[in-house]
Formats: sequence, structure tokens, C-alpha cells
Amino acid sequence: MAYLDHIKACNTCDIAGFRGFWVEGARVGWVRHALAERLAGFCDTVTVADGGVYLSRRYEDFESRTRAMNAMIAALVAEGVIPRLRGEHYPVFPSWGAPPLFSLDRAAVAYFGTIAYGIHVNGFVRRPDGGVDLWIGTRSRDRSVAPGQLDNLIAGGQPVGLSLTDNLIKEAFEEAAIGPELARRARPAGTVTYRLETEPGVKVDCLFVYDLELSPGFTPRNTDGEVESFELLPWERVAEIVRDTSDFKFNCNLVVLDFLIRHGLIGPEHPDYIALAAGLRSWG
Repeated sequence: MAYLDHIKACNTCDIAGFRGFWVEGARVGWVRHALAERLAGFCDTVTVADGGVYLSRRYEDFESRTRAMNAMIAALVAEGVIPRLRGEHYPVFPSWGAPPLFSLDRAAVAYFGTIAYGIHVNGFVRRPDGGVDLWIGTRSRDRSVAPGQLDNLIAGGQPVGLSLTDNLIKEAFEEAAIGPELARRARPAGTVTYRLETEPGVKVDCLFVYDLELSPGFTPRNTDGEVESFELLPWERVAEIVRDTSDFKFNCNLVVLDFLIRHGLIGPEHPDYIALAAGLRSWG
């Protein structure tokens, strides 16, 4: 295994297997051909034509689009096409920074290939020798996604109705018992993006990455049951784990690689340096 393998594993989508999902003249997602044909039966909600799926323009605002999508998705759940809903809604934007067009239950996001935004925070401690240690969590064994795998200090999806800062503060407390004052010290450090084909459809993710420097005396404590333990590891050991194993949750490998590159811990002398740097932002 090599660093680059993790980037390749997160970018497996062959877009030829999908049709664009369009709302108000903007392509906001991708739908498998088979699902598109099934959606043709919801002719009051969408039009399937010209190689795409188009939400009806009769829905003219956020609320009406969200209701229309919710009704269609509820029918698909009843038919067994989509599994049970999560009750957590993600915003769907024509572009980041624009007003959201509608919101979509997290369980349906991959089926419609809309961009799921999230936050990931690298919690690190500076060593006297000039190196850094990273706080790494082990996910609880009862998680539906990546049970028992390693995780960044803080990570979570971006729900509708919260700013990035508010979400960061919420997730910091839930996942690591970090209060608002300390959470606000996290410094934005860019994005990591990837497009991963899954059984439901395509997972198009944009992770907003933050670095949070912590004092040597700080110890995180999980409060929501998502993490079973934390460990402070030298960056060299973290890099080894990423390079040699699949112990991290799939997208956390990319967040760690981004940290290592930005902090000069993986340098341009590495033979895959250019491919790594480019691959961390495969779109956008």
C-alpha cells in the first residue's frame, strides 16, 4: 500500500454511468441511469429527458423544492429503493456560498449525487523537538460507517441551517468535549474533495479542513458515543499508519495527507508528491 492508494480509492467514479441532476438550470448532482428511469414515474416532480433529470420549475423556492424532494424520496423509501431516512438534512447549493436550493435527507444524498459538505479538524500538539503529535480517535464499534477505524479529532457533516463555525463548535463539543472558545481557535486550512462511486450512487464530498493547535495538557473526551478512545501519536507514526494500512476511515486518510503536506512533513522529494497534492482536490 502507498499514500496514493487512498486517493485513488476515494476517486473511483465513472461518470458515464450517471445522468446530471438539474435544478433551476444548475447541475447539482448525478443520478444512476437505472434510478433515473425509475424517477420518470414521478412526472409531477421531475422530468427525465435529454440525458438528465430535471426538477420541475413549478417549485420556485427552498421550501417547495424541499417538500417535493421529500415526498418523492419518501415514496422511494416505501418502495425499498432508498433505505430508511436519517432525519439529518444537508443543504444543496448551485455553488458554495449561494443560497441553498433545497435540503436533502442524508440517506438520499448519494442516490442523487449532490455535494455533501463536512468539516474535519486536525488536533495537534507541538513537541519540544519541533515535531508534532496528532490526536487520533478510534470510532465506536457500533457505528454504521467505519466501526472501529481511526478518525480525525473532530469530523462531521454540514447540516442545513448551521454555519460552518456553528457546526465546528457543535461537533467539537460532541466529539471531543472542546468548548466554544477553544473550538474558535481552529484555523481553516482549505478543502479536500473526492468523488467516490458507491452502491447507491456517487458520493461527492467537500471537506473543509481545520487545524487546531492544542496544549500538551489537553486530553479530548467524547460525549456523543461516536468515539471509543483517543490517542496522541507522533506524526511519524500517523504517517506510517496511512502509508501502510487501511486503519483510518477512508476519507480521514486524505485529511491526514493534506496536513502532512501543508506542514512540510511530506515534501516535494517524495516521488508521488505532485500526484498527492493534486489528488487531494480532485474536483472544485
